[in-house]
Amino acid sequence: MGFQTLPKGAKKADYPWWLVALAILAAGVAGVIAVNDLYGQVFSIVGAGITVTVLVTLVSFALATALGLVIALLGMSDSLILRQFSRFYIEVIRGIPILVLLFYVAFVGAPGLVALINGLMTPLVNAGWVEPLQVRDLSLMWRAIFALTIGYSSFIAEIFRAGIQSVDGGQIEAAKSLGLNRYQRFRLVVFPQAVRVIFPPLSNDFVSMVKDSSLVSVLGVADITQMGKVYAAGSFRFFETYSIVTYIYLLLTIGLSLALRRLEQRMRAKFER
Repeated sequence: MGFQTLPKGAKKADYPWWLVALAILAAGVAGVIAVNDLYGQVFSIVGAGITVTVLVTLVSFALATALGLVIALLGMSDSLILRQFSRFYIEVIRGIPILVLLFYVAFVGAPGLVALINGLMTPLVNAGWVEPLQVRDLSLMWRAIFALTIGYSSFIAEIFRAGIQSVDGGQIEAAKSLGLNRYQRFRLVVFPQAVRVIFPPLSNDFVSMVKDSSLVSVLGVADITQMGKVYAAGSFRFFETYSIVTYIYLLLTIGLSLALRRLEQRMRAKFER
């Protein structure tokens, strides 16, 4: 019986010992949480913010993906004005730190939006049909979601642009010769091929948003980080609290990364058939 040889240039993947070590560490921490009352209490309090973290991440990423796709398509428009608007949006938003954008949207953008809406509704307010909108009516969580949406949409727009432009021009010309309109070419020809290029960096941005969602704690949104800050400030148990906060974020981000990597492998295998 002969030995199986790998294809030329191929390299056998290393066994994921790092994952084994991480699983053992995670199991050890879980055991400590289960048997130690203090760590159990910290986990129950901090863990209450998981729902908010997941909600903020999912909603923000969904909106950012939709907005990013629109911005990318505007950047490839036949209109010079739309292309320039897309480039202006991407360059400006990418140059603003996410934390600064959070503050700006929460304390400048939200009041400005409320003032604009009230201005448009002045006739209705004067007639007594509606009440004027108050800034406090727009919750801090939704302000944070809008800020993350705007911030990430600029990066996601570049991901979509690179993926769409990676499709061979001959494919598009062939679709035109078949009489497909622009929407049909995008849906049936361009996007199915572009998704192979788009998915890996898009999944990385998804994981990054889980981590960046912790920034919403500066607005007082009760996510994992905020719950940890409040508990640590009241109990002075900083080591225990932030160890649990770190543990929860690692579970979320590494678990999500492994799931997305598995999905990417399945997609690649499907396309290579």
